Amino acid sequence: MVATGRNPPAISGLRLTATLGPMTQIQFPTSPYVRERAVAEDLARQAADILLHYRRNGFEVELKTSIDDPVTPADREASELIVAGLRSAFPGDGILSEELLDSADRLGRERVWIIDPIDGTSEYVKGSPDYCVSIGLSIGGRAVLGVVLAPERSELFTGVVGEGVWKDGVPAGFSTRPPPQSIIAVSDTEYARELHQYALPNMLPSGSIALKMARIAAGEADATFTMSPRSEWDIAAGMALIAAAGGETTRRNGREIVLNSAQPHIGRGILAGRLDVVAWLTGELLRLRVPEQVHGVTPADDVWALAPEEARQGQRAGANLHLRQAGGTLVAWALARAGAGQQGAVLERLEGEAQHAGVLQKDMVRIYGPLSRG
Repeated sequence: MVATGRNPPAISGLRLTATLGPMTQIQFPTSPYVRERAVAEDLARQAADILLHYRRNGFEVELKTSIDDPVTPADREASELIVAGLRSAFPGDGILSEELLDSADRLGRERVWIIDPIDGTSEYVKGSPDYCVSIGLSIGGRAVLGVVLAPERSELFTGVVGEGVWKDGVPAGFSTRPPPQSIIAVSDTEYARELHQYALPNMLPSGSIALKMARIAAGEADATFTMSPRSEWDIAAGMALIAAAGGETTRRNGREIVLNSAQPHIGRGILAGRLDVVAWLTGELLRLRVPEQVHGVTPADDVWALAPEEARQGQRAGANLHLRQAGGTLVAWALARAGAGQQGAVLERLEGEAQHAGVLQKDMVRIYGPLSRG
């Protein structure tokens, strides 16, 4: 545990009260999601108050699986507030939150709220303003409503599919920049580690993926992609915002992302943004051979064909197969077995070029926790 300040008491009137405020008065007569939008915006504002309170007063940091995966009391308290508010307002809906123990109950629900109380916890811990509250509503596996609030700048992004996007209540939308001049929002971690080596123009590094997607929907950038996988709570609200603006979010190979899956961790990098920019960016990533990690590979995956026979045999024998590919070429692979009933995994094999194998192993530590050699 890394101490970064004192742990203040819960904020009176915020924790679990989820009292809806003036935003509930907004009226959108033609929208089927009037109440959902108002509730989500109100809860995002209340959660933001919690995050700013801890920022002013200090907090402690715990690590989940690694130093790259921190959690704070602010994460948990904001999650509790949002979950309580949604359960009160929409008792028939399912809920998936990064800080809530998952339940199979949500899998039987048509409507599921997908929440990240702090998307960009690492940035939050470091004192950066590049984090947000992210609340998305999925219906039938598709993102239909997204609310993203950046507390430090008091920026509120809302998207409703079929209706549009708003920033701070003002209609917004995609830019008209030609694809070669488009702004590509990328992970600051991935950029510092290796993306800076690639001749992809106009990359804009930042932290929170949900905030990147919100800014794309509002025309402040045009597309984003990741080298490492993300989880549903990272992108659900952003998916709704981008879809509301007329864009798309897919896996790096172009395959659809269906929300409220039994396994909410998306096993490979993502690609999102304005349709014409996404098409151009897809070609550039292939041409430049920008890598991506693919986790939990099975024979149903397109990258299965890249795996050597010994990797396939290991997967068939019960190990989890992890690959790193660049432009359709295998550059690293690994086999691991999760520990029985405990955090961590046994790393049975790790093969590939040193840099690529190191990146793949670091990704796996975020998935499993500590790795021991088998």
